[in-house]
Amino acid sequence: MRSGGIQFKLDLTDLLARARRQVTGRLGDVTLNLPFISIAVSPRDTERQFAREIVIRLRDRRVLSAWECCDNCIDNALASLREIRKTLVDKQVELAELQDGPLYLLLDAMGAGIRQFMTFEELLRRDTDAPRHPRFGEFRRPPDTRQAYFDALEVLRGHLSRCLGQIATIAGMPVPNEGLIANYQGPWQLDAYQAPPERLLPPS
Repeated sequence: MRSGGIQFKLDLTDLLARARRQVTGRLGDVTLNLPFISIAVSPRDTERQFAREIVIRLRDRRVLSAWECCDNCIDNALASLREIRKTLVDKQVELAELQDGPLYLLLDAMGAGIRQFMTFEELLRRDTDAPRHPRFGEFRRPPDTRQAYFDALEVLRGHLSRCLGQIATIAGMPVPNEGLIANYQGPWQLDAYQAPPERLLPPS
């Protein structure tokens, strides 16, 4: 069960600053919505092709399609995140010549979210060294630590799912309606992010 609390917040300040620099003065035929800002972009055909592949590869990853209820579920989610991170790195290597493009930016946003979650997870892991209970091994973490995992995974799942929705926009595909939890589409959960400096925000 989710507490609704947010102990883990994502910081995309550097990425948003890069996004603003990359699109200054440009016109685009696709609008990408990121936390706090929207940018107009013109994806290349190569980016659209890669974006379609990424959507297909990621939409059924477990961490994006299921909630956690116990420590075994948390372990499965962590394994799924490692698989997603590998896919992201592999695709960024293939897109090395298009690092200033919108798809690379979104892959960076997903990768940044996973890295920041893993740093947070390292702190939580310090409390999980207790041996498994012989009958209740699926509940080996302290309850407050388990709850922190649940809440942080909730934030990260929303971030990754919405990023994937924006990648679908680049691909010219509808947002996947299978393999993702519908609650993680739509507006960004802004309270799950560190507010960027005012210079990065659009004029009010």
